[in-house]
Amino acid sequence: MSYWLFKSEPDVYGIDDLAAEPGQQCRWGGIRNYQARNHLRDRVKPGDQALFYHSSCKAVGIAGIMDVTSAGYPDPDQFDAASDGYDPVSTVNKPRWFCVDVKLVRKFVQLIPLSELKQQRALEDMVLFRQGRLSIVPVTDEEWQTIVSPAG
Repeated sequence: MSYWLFKSEPDVYGIDDLAAEPGQQCRWGGIRNYQARNHLRDRVKPGDQALFYHSSCKAVGIAGIMDVTSAGYPDPDQFDAASDGYDPVSTVNKPRWFCVDVKLVRKFVQLIPLSELKQQRALEDMVLFRQGRLSIVPVTDEEWQTIVSPAG
C-alpha cells in the first residue's frame, strides 16, 4: 500500500461534499498537471490511502482520509465539450488525463492546519512543502504515521 495527499479547494469540492456522496464515494478527476496525472495513471493503486487536503482557502490543511478504490482510468471530462475539463487534443485512443475513484474513510473532527504540519520535524522533507502547487503528492510511511496518529 502507498500513501498520498490529494488536494482540493473546498469551495469547489471539499470533504463535506465527499461525505454527502452516495456511498461516500466519488471520481477524483479534473487533474490537469502532467506530474500529478502520472501519479494517478501509473502509481496510485486500489487499496492505497490518501489524505484529503483543503487548499486555496482560509483554513488550509488535512481534513480526513480516503481509500483509493480503483486504478487510474481516463478522465471522462476530457472528452466532454461541455465540461470545464474538456481537452480537444485528448482522444479515446490517446487520453491525456486520468482519474481514480475514492471513498471516504474518516473526516477528522478538526482540520490539521498547514502551519501545524510545517512545525513537525518528521514532515520537514514532505513533497507537499517542496512542490506546493502539485495536487497529488506521495506521502512516506513515516509522514503518514506522523499525521494520522495524532489525528485520532
